[in-house]
Amino acid sequence: MTRLWHWIRRGLLAVVLLFLAYQLWFLGHVLWWKWVPPAETSFMSLRLDELTGSKPDAELHYRWVPYEQISIHLKRAVIAAEDDKFIDHEGFDWEGIQKAIEKNQKKGRMVAGGSTISQQLAKNLFLSPSRSYFRKAEEAIITVMIEALWDKRRILEVYLNVVEWGNGIFGCEAAAQRYYRIPAAQLAPAQAARLAVMLPNPRKYEKSYGPRLAAHAARIQGRMQYSEVP
Repeated sequence: MTRLWHWIRRGLLAVVLLFLAYQLWFLGHVLWWKWVPPAETSFMSLRLDELTGSKPDAELHYRWVPYEQISIHLKRAVIAAEDDKFIDHEGFDWEGIQKAIEKNQKKGRMVAGGSTISQQLAKNLFLSPSRSYFRKAEEAIITVMIEALWDKRRILEVYLNVVEWGNGIFGCEAAAQRYYRIPAAQLAPAQAARLAVMLPNPRKYEKSYGPRLAAHAARIQGRMQYSEVP
């Protein structure tokens, strides 16, 4: 029995050390990306694998642009649509999370996450679109790292540059070129609002942009003036 407990303790220690090494890998990337634009994210890798499965020569559309070259209207629209408490919170919107928990309990499954821009960025950079409590826990750990090491300006800059905006379309520059044939710096309020409301399901809304989504974009455009931007 003593020998058994010895091996159990060693096994548990190995698990803890592997977990810590895994978190240090994330931390190293978060530190590096504080100054360097990500060349690829987890979401990009997943989408490219999907695309090349049916078309071997498929490529992603992704081009990094500095914060100053992103329309102020898009910054305001995305904050209004995705996370209106972005400037004030420290990575988590606890009221939003509580509402998501209540909705999930009502549905009997995970249908909402209550994620902030910081949490969505953590997921896009490192994780997958799958819905599970384990993934949400890892997302929370990475979110704490991002919020501790980056300022809000950097968080928004990276998010707008790497978030998915259509099938194989990543970042605001590629999205602005894809939908309007203009650079991200030139996006007008209505264009920005339309892009912002696509974010929850960009590949679906790329193909189907109906009256309900247009009405939502109009509401977002009306709220944009109140968005506080870093």
